[in-house]
Amino acid sequence: MTQNRQFILKRRPNGAPVAEDFALETSTIPALDEGQFLIRNHYASLDPAQRGWMSDADSYMPPIPLGAPVRATTIGVVEKSRAEGFAKGQWVMGLNAIEDYSIGTLGGFTQPIDPHAVPKVTNYLSLFGAVGMTAYFGFLDVCEPKPGDVVLITGAAGAVGSLVGQIAKILGCTAIGIAGGAEKCARLTERYGFDHAIDYRGKDVAALDAAIRAVAPDGVDVIFENVGGDILDAGLMNLKHGARIGLCGLISEYNAPQPVGARNIWQLIVHRASIRGLLVADYIARFAEGGAQMGEWAAAGKLIVDEHVDEGLDNALPAFLRLFEGSNQGKMILKIA
Repeated sequence: MTQNRQFILKRRPNGAPVAEDFALETSTIPALDEGQFLIRNHYASLDPAQRGWMSDADSYMPPIPLGAPVRATTIGVVEKSRAEGFAKGQWVMGLNAIEDYSIGTLGGFTQPIDPHAVPKVTNYLSLFGAVGMTAYFGFLDVCEPKPGDVVLITGAAGAVGSLVGQIAKILGCTAIGIAGGAEKCARLTERYGFDHAIDYRGKDVAALDAAIRAVAPDGVDVIFENVGGDILDAGLMNLKHGARIGLCGLISEYNAPQPVGARNIWQLIVHRASIRGLLVADYIARFAEGGAQMGEWAAAGKLIVDEHVDEGLDNALPAFLRLFEGSNQGKMILKIA
């Protein structure tokens, strides 16, 4: 029987996850039932949303059970199969877990992928995966940008934010990014083509408000929000009438023992603005459409896609924590095989 190493959730994190919240355990994979197939995971996606799944709280997905492996989107190769349409050697992508092997089920979330259709197979976790589709549909469908719009992107150096800023430029908008540190701010303007970059470090709400106002004196038409907290509050103080806010994430709140929330929400009334949550799962049926356009832009050199790959199940926790430390340079991926 095949032995399987799994990154197990042992207890629910209180604040930032620590080593004691997890364990690397080995189990034996049972024989496959009819309609099942065995996947050797090669790569796992590491995303801020996984922190929410670790908590015992209402969400769009159930909490990860204690004693279970941490849920993740993975790409890998079918090792054995008793399911029609999933042959040995077939590359697949699906919602599985951070583990050596996962069992897929016919009719489940795992689907075949073509590794030769993309520059790198890991692009299925970045440009052509949830990250790319969140940027594409979240910005175009939820934020409804128009040429000439001033767009503020928070968490702008992250995997989603960096793509949103580049799409904004493709569509003829002004792109303003907020990121942490001089290096990331330089990356926004020099690598991704943002018009302006604001370093949030060392700034309170008033200072952030002033920094946004300095580069957008007439206000912003769109906020693509990934961070929340003080950064969202500062953005709310710089809205134009009829501004649209796409709420993609609140990473500043995920590890906070007592989340602060938005305090300047009254500005939505002042400017008759709107705020709308977005979830990429709503667009699964349109992934082919989004992927075709993102691929076309990338092939034309209009989109730069960066991936940060750490290696080994032993490094699952430090790799995951990079998302909250801001030390990753691109889409965070764990190489398993």
